[in-house]
Amino acid sequence: MSDIIRLLPDSVANQIAAGEVIQRPASVIKELVENAVDAGATDIRIFIRDAGRTLIQVVDNGKGMTETDARMAFERHATSKIAQADDLFTLHTMGFRGEALPSICAIAQIELKTRTADDQIGTRLVINASKVEMQEPSLCEPGSNIMVKNLFFNVPARRKFLKSDSVETANIMREFERLALVNNNIRLSIDRDGKTLDLRPGSFKQRIADIWKNNINLQLLPVEVDTSLVKISGFVSRPENARRRNALQYLIVNGRNMRHPYFHRAIISCYESLIPSDSQPCYFIKFDVDPQTIDVNIHPTKNEIKFENEQQIWPILVAAVRASLGKFAAVPSIDFTDEALPLEPLRSGETPSAPQIDLPGGYNPFERYSTPEPPRFNPGLPKRSAPSQAYKPTRQSGDWESLYSSFMKQAEKTAVAAPAPEETQPALPIDMESSTPICVQFALKYIITTSRDGLLIIDQHRAHAKILFEAYVSSSFSAENASQQVLFPETLTLDHAQQATLEEVQQELARLGFGIEHIEGNSWHITAVPSDIRGSAAAETVIRILDAVSDESATYGKETVPTLEMRRRMAAVMARSAAIKRGVKLSSTEMEHLVSDLFSLPAPALTPEGNPVYRIIETMRIENLF
Repeated sequence: MSDIIRLLPDSVANQIAAGEVIQRPASVIKELVENAVDAGATDIRIFIRDAGRTLIQVVDNGKGMTETDARMAFERHATSKIAQADDLFTLHTMGFRGEALPSICAIAQIELKTRTADDQIGTRLVINASKVEMQEPSLCEPGSNIMVKNLFFNVPARRKFLKSDSVETANIMREFERLALVNNNIRLSIDRDGKTLDLRPGSFKQRIADIWKNNINLQLLPVEVDTSLVKISGFVSRPENARRRNALQYLIVNGRNMRHPYFHRAIISCYESLIPSDSQPCYFIKFDVDPQTIDVNIHPTKNEIKFENEQQIWPILVAAVRASLGKFAAVPSIDFTDEALPLEPLRSGETPSAPQIDLPGGYNPFERYSTPEPPRFNPGLPKRSAPSQAYKPTRQSGDWESLYSSFMKQAEKTAVAAPAPEETQPALPIDMESSTPICVQFALKYIITTSRDGLLIIDQHRAHAKILFEAYVSSSFSAENASQQVLFPETLTLDHAQQATLEEVQQELARLGFGIEHIEGNSWHITAVPSDIRGSAAAETVIRILDAVSDESATYGKETVPTLEMRRRMAAVMARSAAIKRGVKLSSTEMEHLVSDLFSLPAPALTPEGNPVYRIIETMRIENLF
């Protein structure tokens, strides 16, 4: 039997490694910028074309490379960062594996120009899919200038399944923000198809303000603690500035970005009872520890880091964040000097007196309150005029004797009128045989009606959202949607990733009926909104659409935008924004109209996200209850 095990060629091995290291264009930027930082660069410029598909160029003023080093840098496991295994425990550089450049050149076309400060002339190197095509002397500035062209050109499957330009651009901007945050002492700029963002060196807080603007520096509280185990510094947001979405949460260890769910939970625990359960605080926390106590060699991307003393660091981190919240009066105080409470010690045999509470005249804790329904707006359902009376609770009479007398009379009347056990009970107000069964609203959230299989419980918000979604997909996208101008434009504040997404889909938003105009910086004005969401917050809807379009799970396949998948995501957000909300009271006509429209759809059971619209309690299950 002949031997069948053989050594893979370097080009094949590099393509395999590229699958872990280079996942998308943003990964290329991360690796190249980190190499520039390790080279001592103080000025790094990034150029992006076509969301990184056509060109990714990184120019730095670092120490550069010699002719031999430039060639060796693209060999697998070739690095200047470490020389032996023990160096892994004393890392002070971003890279050390020697896999990034070989992985990049295996799936792209590379052109490198580099020169050291001691050399009069530099070198130019051209590599095509791991094959060196040219190396020659070249006149260039000190430092390195590397161009990555046609990413994944020789891996069609990887290139085909890249996301849309808006998604990839958003990922690039988020990666740029992470790199800029951790390297606040370096000038960083990015040119994205002619749109430039330039960040100058500054303090950590100044870099935060330069990236996200919007006066975010006024929302931050400093965190500072220094122990023999760890030094923690950075900022956390005030509880009142917690965000329901897009919370800015960054953890940095020894100048390296990281993901660490354990420390994330520690910070979140400090905000319990201070913020709503559906909100998240922003935080920017730096950890400085002994390099020997962490392991960064867990994943090729080096974002997952293991701490040797993470359980000991937890209480230090929690104490530092809580101290910051308490020191700057971010935690509500408790008043222990209530005059209504007995502050003097009780004498022997004395019983404490109850605190005096002022109550309104005629107060009765057993009285029933009746409230008229408030004015509301139900998009897509028959409109009704709002009640004319004011929305305030009205109480019944507080006459205890007449109340007791009427109660006894009613009890006697009920006892006399009660049928014997063998008598037939009156029919329930639900016609099981009717083609249009009676609808009943429960908890202002659900519609209860009957079906052939049992009791039908419908979520009114999801049902209306499903109806609107199908309407948007079938008709609203075939032509421009009707819109209306707003008298007072709503201001929309976006981060860089959201702005990149907005620029990609602005034309499609206009088709939906949104009029969005750029003011300055990261501020935009919403001048027109679709007629269907006039009762909703336009800015909130636009941000939801941008998040849905740039979602990591969005697979648009082709590079053209918009696609059907993108439009379906937009339609789902529009439907959720325009649908009636839970807590809105519906009339019988509105409920029947809603149920009829829902079950006229071809697939009414699930929302676009896959959540159930209704549930059925089978007749047999109900009978078993009795």
